[in-house]
Amino acid sequence: MALFNKSDMQYDDYQWTAYPNDNPRVTGKPDSTRFNRHEGYEVLYLINALAEEWEFKNVASCLKMETMIREKLPSDTIMQTKVKEWIIKYWNS
Repeated sequence: MALFNKSDMQYDDYQWTAYPNDNPRVTGKPDSTRFNRHEGYEVLYLINALAEEWEFKNVASCLKMETMIREKLPSDTIMQTKVKEWIIKYWNS
């Protein structure tokens, strides 16, 4: 069960373009797929995948990650794995 839900998200201007279940972009873990910080499903997926991997227990950590992605993630950081690396690097700053 996901820790972070659409109703928890603090920004309301995301695009919500669903991908079919058989889409190769949906692998179940962050990978080298391009990441769009304005696509709600992509942001929600990545936050939940990382929250599960890092064993987050509260929504506040997910909100912090959402803010980092939206407000501070460099525009040239475009792959899910690179977003993950960037979050790890800047989590405590």
